[in-house]
Amino acid sequence: MIDIRKLKELVKLMVENDLAELDLRDQEEKVTVKRGYAGAPIVQHVPMAAPMPRPLTPASADGEDAAADAQADDAGLIAIESPMVGTFYSSPNPDAEPFVKVGTAIDPGSTVCLVEAMKVFNEIKAETSGTIERVLAKSGQSVEFGQKLFLVRPA
Repeated sequence: MIDIRKLKELVKLMVENDLAELDLRDQEEKVTVKRGYAGAPIVQHVPMAAPMPRPLTPASADGEDAAADAQADDAGLIAIESPMVGTFYSSPNPDAEPFVKVGTAIDPGSTVCLVEAMKVFNEIKAETSGTIERVLAKSGQSVEFGQKLFLVRPA
C-alpha cells in the first residue's frame, strides 16, 4: 500500500507544476495519478504482484437466471462510473433531495452525485443525455475507480 504522505507529495507536485498525469512504477507497485473533474486528482494504485484469485461460490440455477435477466434488462444502458476512489453521496447534504433518482432526465453536464476523496467533494457530471434507469450506489458507500454508479437509458 502506498504511503499517504508520498501520495500527498505527488498531488502537490502535480498542482505546483500543472501536470495532468503522473505515472510511477517500480518492481512492487504502480501508481497513476490523474487530474480529473475540476482539477481533482484521480489515483489508481495497482500492486505489481499477481492478483489474488477470487473465491468461487456455488450459484443456484435461480441465481443464474436472475443474473441473466438483469443483464438483458441492462442492454442498451450507459453506465456513469466513478472517476476516483472515494465516498459516494447522492445529495449535496444529508437533508437535501438526491441530485438524481430513477426516472430523472439528465443532459451532458448535469450533476448526478458527489464523490468525496481526500476531504474534497467532487461533482460527478453526466456525459450523455437520457434518463436514469438504475442507481447502483448508496449514499455514504465507498466506491472504487471505474465502479458503475448509475445506468442511463440514452435519449
